[in-house]
Formats: sequence, structure tokens, C-alpha cells
Amino acid sequence: MPALLRACAVSLGSATAATVLVALGGIPLGYLLARIPGRAMAVLGFLVQLPLALPPLASGVLLLFLVGYDAPLGRLTAGALTDSFAGIVLAQAFVAAPFVIIAARSAFAAIDPALEGVAETLGRRPLEVFLRVSLPIARPALLSGLLLAWLRAFGEFGATVMVAYHPYSLPVYTYVAFGEQGLPAMLPVLLPALLLAFAIMLLSGLLGTARGTGMPAAAGRGGAADFAARADLPSWQAGGGGARSSATGLALDLKKRLDGFQLAIEWSTRARRLAVLGPSGSGKSLTLKLIAGLERPDSGTIRLGQRDLSRCDPAQRAVAYLPQSYGLFPHLTLIEQLCFPAAAEPARAAEWIGRLGLAGLERRRPAALSLGQQQRVALARALMRPADLLLLDEPFSALDAPLRAALREELLEVQRAFAGTTILVTHDPAEAILLADELLVLDAGRVLQAGRTEQVYQRPATAQVARLLGAEHPSEGVVAADDAIAVGPEAVLRVAGPALERGRRVQWSLPAGRVRLGGEGRYEGTVEHIAPAGLECRLTVRFGSAHVRISAAPGEWEAGRPCRFDVDPHLVQVWVVD
Repeated sequence: MPALLRACAVSLGSATAATVLVALGGIPLGYLLARIPGRAMAVLGFLVQLPLALPPLASGVLLLFLVGYDAPLGRLTAGALTDSFAGIVLAQAFVAAPFVIIAARSAFAAIDPALEGVAETLGRRPLEVFLRVSLPIARPALLSGLLLAWLRAFGEFGATVMVAYHPYSLPVYTYVAFGEQGLPAMLPVLLPALLLAFAIMLLSGLLGTARGTGMPAAAGRGGAADFAARADLPSWQAGGGGARSSATGLALDLKKRLDGFQLAIEWSTRARRLAVLGPSGSGKSLTLKLIAGLERPDSGTIRLGQRDLSRCDPAQRAVAYLPQSYGLFPHLTLIEQLCFPAAAEPARAAEWIGRLGLAGLERRRPAALSLGQQQRVALARALMRPADLLLLDEPFSALDAPLRAALREELLEVQRAFAGTTILVTHDPAEAILLADELLVLDAGRVLQAGRTEQVYQRPATAQVARLLGAEHPSEGVVAADDAIAVGPEAVLRVAGPALERGRRVQWSLPAGRVRLGGEGRYEGTVEHIAPAGLECRLTVRFGSAHVRISAAPGEWEAGRPCRFDVDPHLVQVWVVD
């Protein structure tokens, strides 16, 4: 019994020491394997799995070649790494390391890199991001890997018996006792091994049990009906306010090539409410990542006032970033999310919780929040960071229409309260028009047009820009005056915006939902077609040589009968025909 207890103590101590050793080296190595691409890392990933493929005795022989008496390392340590407690730890660490490294690589690879990027933009250094974000999120998988590694080390025999026959570990003692006393003497040896195995398995199950994440998700806030009715009005019409002169100014000169895609942007502005508009794949999100420092440009600069942000790490840029996925840390509660940014003040957290309607949710984790609540939490967290620039990457893309309209209104209030510059990325022209004083229109990595929102909206540079800005069913005409377009021999359409060049052939478009039907309208046309459209009907009206689409309430409309209509000249989009 004394020999058995000594062997148990040796195995317990050596397995624990080997697991600690593997954790210190294996977890960071697993992170590097998950985050750094390349052939060299692929080869390293193959090598760390080698002990799984080798028979245990072969692993022991390999270790003897590396640390044995005749090996350089063995001579350097005077044989201290063989036939000793250190030798047992070394053998166990060698065979158990793959369990931790593979678990770590899988766990870190499953973490959205956007979470780490967001943490950096919130003022945290890479080591802080690893310790406070990546490691806690990966913890369940890491614990499972460590428990498996401990069990593998505790039961290791083959490599151990080759490298360190003395002092006896439990597996080696079992082998010796069986050879000396036979099977009847094995029950006292088997019992502690079974008890330890069951204890570790029970602990693994307890650690893997899902923890509660809070109360069920609550519904998003309402009260958006009035706002939805005016959501597609241009900001200069809907009360969004004019541009406010910025004391800083933003200047971009960026070039970036990625897998056949090339982004090239030159843009300089002093407006404080900006939007980047374009279709999917145009380079909008990449532009924000370049500004935030999460991607490095191949060449160019990013200047905010007198500062060259391209020379700064993400944590130093004083830029608040809200990604499409919101980037909430799944292991933190709402209040912990808001206190995560560097230099965050609890008083400001309470202020934003109240202003954004998050009171009572402070102890919930993201899984227990609705999408609208998650969006507001992510926005509040970004605003907790003392920043000169707020970057919003399609923040409403995952929301339903009523909630999207409500949160647009909330963002309008946030923009008024935010002292810096906001850049909104979107493919929705209604959002861009409502929430920005200046637009940058992108497609395929190229700048199609940039300028004041109303000017870009009223005078798209090309038909492509007009389509991106929501132009529907364009018609043709000829410029008859600075602010008028001849549409046929007797029909003239009034427009607002920059003066037009007389005699030029142009295309124009009216927003169907903003055309007003009525007996006092300034324009006269003839109803040619009526089609149901949900709770409304869509009229096709002949106006001069053009056809105008008008959304109207169902009524006594008849094809072939005349009608009068009107439209605000500010809402007419006009672009020159090539």
C-alpha cells in the first residue's frame, strides 16, 4: 500500500505539472495556429499532432533521442530529464499536448475575428483582447481539452516507461505489480484509477453544462409608425438638419487589393454626418475596416484633422466601430459590455442605458436580448469609447421594417448628441439620405460620386448612381431651362437643385410614393393603367411623352381619364444621358 500511494502521488503530481506546462505553451500555440495563415503554420500544425500518430513506445524512443544521456540536451542537464520526476512530466506533456493544442485551435478558430477587432477599436491592446475576450469565449473548449490532456497524462505508460522508469508512476507501478503478484493484486490498483477517471468525467460534464444567460428576449420598442411614414424623405426635407461644420475634417486616400478585388478611394470632407452607399461587394465594409485599422491599406493615408490614423494601431485611433454583426461579447452582460472600452465611465454607461431604452437589461447577456436591443447595446458601447469618429457598418441590416425605422430615429438623436463625425455604411438609399449630410457612392471598389446628400440625390452622375439612390422607371426629356425639363411638346417638369444645361438630353425619375394626386396639381396627365399594390394601387399616368408611376389609395380611378398630380421639385432626380 505505501508503494501504491507513492505511485498515485507521483502520477497526480506529474499529470498536473504536465497539464500546466502544456496549457502555458499549447493554448497560445493553438491561438497562433487559428489566426496566422500560411504554409509554415500548416506544417507546425501537422507536427503538433505527431504524438497522436506515434505508438507510445515510439514516442518514448523519440524523446530519448532528444533528451537522453547521449543527446546534447541530456548532457547539458546531466541526465536530469530521464529516470526522474522531470522525465515523467516531459513524457506525459509530449503525449498529452495535442489534446490541448487541437482543442485550442478549434476553439479560437470558431471565434468571430470581428469580436477581437471590435475589442481593439475599444482601446484594448492585443494581449488584453486575448485575455479578456478570446480566452474567456474559448474557455469551455479549453477546459475540455485540458481535462482530456490530464487524463491522458495520468494514464500514460509507454513513453513514460522508456524515459523514466523511476520513480514509479501509477501505470508503471501497475505493470511492475502485475508482473510480480499477478491479477489478484490488481484490485487495489484499479480502484483509485477508476475513481479518478469518474471524478474527471463528472467534472468535465459539470463544466460543459450550459449556463443560464438571462431572461427570454424582449420585444423591440414600438412607436415608429409616424417615423416610418417619412423614412424615405431626404434629410433636408424630413428635419434631419443641415451639415454642421467639423473642426477636424476627414481625408481618405486608400488603395487595397484583395483576391481580385481592388479598392481605390480618394475622399475629403468636413461634414460630420457621412454615408458610404453601394451594393454588396462594393468595398463599403472594407473601407470602414481600413479606417478602424482592422485592415491595412496597401498604400495611402487616413487623416482626421491633423492626425494620420494610418500610423496608429486600432487602440490608438480614437475610433468607435460598430460591425454588421454588432460584435457583442457573448460572455459579458450588458453593463460589462458598456464598461469594457478603455477609459469608460460608469456614469456615462447609466446615461446611455437610459437614453437608449435599455434600463432593466443590465444583467442580461447578448443571447437574452432581441436584435433591436443588441443593436442599441452595441451602439451604446461604441459611444462609451472617447472617440472622434463613429463607424457604423450596416447597423440595421438584420432588423425588421418597424424596428429599423425606430432605430433610425434613435440614431438621428445619437448623431445630434455625438460631438465627432459619424460614417454610416449602407446599401439602403433611404438610410443614407436620412442620416447623412454627405454621400460617397461606391461600386466595385471605385468612387462613382461624392458630395452633399441633396446634390448627389438630385443630380446623380450616372444612371448607375441613380439606381443606387433608388431611382425607378426613368423617363427621358430635354432641358428647357435651368430648372425645367421638356417632356414632349407641351409637358414641362419643374426641378430643383443645381442649374441644368439647356438643350441637354437627360433622364429623370420621381419617387412613386411621394407624388400627390389632386385636382389642384400643377401637372396634367392621363391614367393608362391601374394595378393593385397591397393596400394601395399603382397608377401609370401618361405625362407628355413619359409614363409616371404614382402610388394612390384605391378610389374611382379609371383608365383613359385625365388626372392632375404634383411633386416637390426637390424630389426629382435628374442625370445626363451619355
